[in-house]
Amino acid sequence: MEEFKDASPPEELLHHLKLSDEKSSETDPRGAQNPQNTGSGHTPSSGRDPSAADECFHDCHESFEAKDPVLDEEENVQGDGSSSRKQTEPDEEYLLELEKDMPEEEKQQRRKESTTLKEKGNEQFKKEDYGEAEDSYTKALQICPACFQKDRAVLFSNRAAAKMKQDKTEAALSDCSKAVELDPNYIRALLRRAELYEKTDKLDEALEDYKAVLEKDPAVHQAREACMRLPRQIEERNEKLKKEMLGALKDLGNMVLRPFGLSTENFQIKQDSSTGSYSINFVQTPNNNR
Repeated sequence: MEEFKDASPPEELLHHLKLSDEKSSETDPRGAQNPQNTGSGHTPSSGRDPSAADECFHDCHESFEAKDPVLDEEENVQGDGSSSRKQTEPDEEYLLELEKDMPEEEKQQRRKESTTLKEKGNEQFKKEDYGEAEDSYTKALQICPACFQKDRAVLFSNRAAAKMKQDKTEAALSDCSKAVELDPNYIRALLRRAELYEKTDKLDEALEDYKAVLEKDPAVHQAREACMRLPRQIEERNEKLKKEMLGALKDLGNMVLRPFGLSTENFQIKQDSSTGSYSINFVQTPNNNR
């Protein structure tokens, strides 16, 4: 093993370290004023106020506390710069799995409590206390066992009605859809969802719901009237969208053809009445072709 010739014994190294420490304490006047720091092995950093060190430590208690989310009118969680997300409720299948070992007596008791809360919400709705009614229906849903699907469908539909009165359109749509999933024959939930679809210009979806209502009960006047009115509105909407789309395509075509001294007027589109197909003809001087 190769040895270093100039290696010093440990005693000498320790001696040099002691000398260097003594010199540093002599040159630093604050080291002499605070001898307790040198004794404990802590040397204060130069150029800093001793009180500044205390400011580096903060109470972290709030960092570990769970804070309730802040919701906006549509029940979106508001964050500081983060993307908002919908307030979610447990899936029905998940609830059924949780309740599979629940005693029947407890299920009936919970059902009774949820019915009481539903009736409370109905009274609040009649008094136009829509926010309070929504809360009551939500509490009832939290208690009502998932095995009572029709009961839960009514609660979702009632909560949707309370949300409609508060202009929480998307949240009300979601509740109506849950009610229909739980009870596909629930006409009131279908009608409410159709109204909301129509309110948000989703005319095709609204028409489908109204048709579903008529299939279940042809005597519903609201659905019958809508099935006569909506097809015409849908056709008018489609024609308007078609014109807007063709106008945008025409503007794009003119922009492309302009450098060549042409425009979309140089091209005539004709439809064959027998086949329904289209043919495009080039016209050199469209202004003179009448």
